[in-house]
Amino acid sequence: MTNTSSQVRCEWGESAVRSLGSESDVIVIVDVLSFSTCVDVAVSRGGRVFPYKPNAPGASAFAQQRRAYLALARGEGAFSLSPASFRALNSGESVVLPSPNGAMAVLAAGRGLVLAGCLRNAAAVASACTHGSRVLVVPAGERWPDGSLRPCLEDWLGAGAILSHLPGVPTGEARAAIAAFRELQADIPQALRGCMSGRELIERGYPGDVDIAAELDSSSTVPMYDGEAFSCEPTSAQ
Repeated sequence: MTNTSSQVRCEWGESAVRSLGSESDVIVIVDVLSFSTCVDVAVSRGGRVFPYKPNAPGASAFAQQRRAYLALARGEGAFSLSPASFRALNSGESVVLPSPNGAMAVLAAGRGLVLAGCLRNAAAVASACTHGSRVLVVPAGERWPDGSLRPCLEDWLGAGAILSHLPGVPTGEARAAIAAFRELQADIPQALRGCMSGRELIERGYPGDVDIAAELDSSSTVPMYDGEAFSCEPTSAQ
């Protein structure tokens, strides 16, 4: 039964999780380029993803203890924050994935249902959110050189795509994200290629990562965080 009185929030970044997470039944972390998209591709193939703080000591030992690959910088290992790299992941395999935005937001979450959302699985993730009446959708954002939060178009659109499917009463911020998504919905690939993050990846030689991230509702996978890793049964072919 649809809960029309449910509360639907949309707020930016790790700090939003720390401030509002305890008031939320469901938290959706949205990092389109590229953490959440990597997680979606990996989990849809039957893999597990362990979010990890970037540049933190002990990452190699952590991965070894969990019999997992350690993701490195793009071009330096089998797996990285390149969604394309996770198309080589086999069912049952695990990857430790450091990330300055998506992973940090996940690690800031306490108890409750935490999902990884992106453009690829927006409708599927929204369906899973109906299990709670208080939903917080968090566009993770990027970083400026000084480390401060840089709100970014791709995460705003990903959040809006998820929010557009949710019942309940959206806050003003959530309504704005939905409006942005609907304005650009017909040309998501071009929007991602033209945004700051997309241009950076294309210039670095990773246009395919942008294209994968732009595949709206191509996946029916809902990556769920169990307090250590994201996993679920694969429900869509990648």
